[in-house]
Amino acid sequence: MAQDLLIGISGGGVVHTDRDAPDVDTIFRMVKEAGVFDYVERSPPPLQVDEFRRAVDRHGIPLQAGSFFYMLGRDEPLMEWHLRIAASFGGKALNMQIMVRDAAGQRVSDQRLADTFLWISEIGAKLGVMACFEIHVNMWSERFTRVLAVGELVERRGGEFNITFDHSHVIFKIGNERELGVEHNDEDIAAGRLELDPYKVNNISDLLIARNWVSHAHARPAVPNNPLNVWAKHPDGRFGRGIQYPFLRPAEGEWHAEWDAARLEPWKEVLRRMMWHRRRHPGSRLRQITVEMIPGIDYGAGAKYSIFEHSIAVAQWLRRTWEEIKAAG
Repeated sequence: MAQDLLIGISGGGVVHTDRDAPDVDTIFRMVKEAGVFDYVERSPPPLQVDEFRRAVDRHGIPLQAGSFFYMLGRDEPLMEWHLRIAASFGGKALNMQIMVRDAAGQRVSDQRLADTFLWISEIGAKLGVMACFEIHVNMWSERFTRVLAVGELVERRGGEFNITFDHSHVIFKIGNERELGVEHNDEDIAAGRLELDPYKVNNISDLLIARNWVSHAHARPAVPNNPLNVWAKHPDGRFGRGIQYPFLRPAEGEWHAEWDAARLEPWKEVLRRMMWHRRRHPGSRLRQITVEMIPGIDYGAGAKYSIFEHSIAVAQWLRRTWEEIKAAG
């Protein structure tokens, strides 16, 4: 029997709307009272480490994973510090977003990414914390074929490549010409090197799952050609990219677009496939899934629905689905 799959929540998603700013203790209290989450994912800011420890002790909700973004050539000490902080909390994973360009403004190469992964994962292994490079927009991994290339470089040197798979960043691009042009994914599709649709052969989600690289996962609802977030703008005036879709039917005035539950099926299907792989393969490295509905500009800023209530509903669905998969054998 497969071990249970832990279901957590991003600390940044414990809000009802982007107008909320709960303190650390309130975040852990809300998570505890919800009764559906096993842990919180967050890398505490240096001045709040003690505050996080008190909240963990008071509410009994562990800080199971850390999460942050990094620029190579500048943030290597921060990577190591975050691993050590995660280990001190008993955390098992550090989710890592690596920027496309380094501190000198140069695009980071696949080889440098592989070198960095091997270095930081060795430190993490000694601490008992798995370093996971995340698939994420605005990062090196937004060109999905690069993930395959970097993983293969790591494996050729005897390493185990671990990723955080946030497949919302894949799903929202399907059928979206504007988004497909970012980081040359359209070129890879045209050349037959990339398929995004999870129902088609050799799609990127299936490839990553089958290689057993999905060691950590984020669950943020998204749909093909996800609507732009027209209720929030970046400082340069651009609307949010739209990488979050309500999980529950919004009440009138809570959402800026039409809502259709059926559109969430591709996103749900990828999660089912992650879980089936976990169930059927004792060597699967996937141990936890973090619900990550968040109030950022590209995500849920400006929305009127409760991000936290929708996150609870996602967690409940994940738990039901995992139980169904275990029961099906």
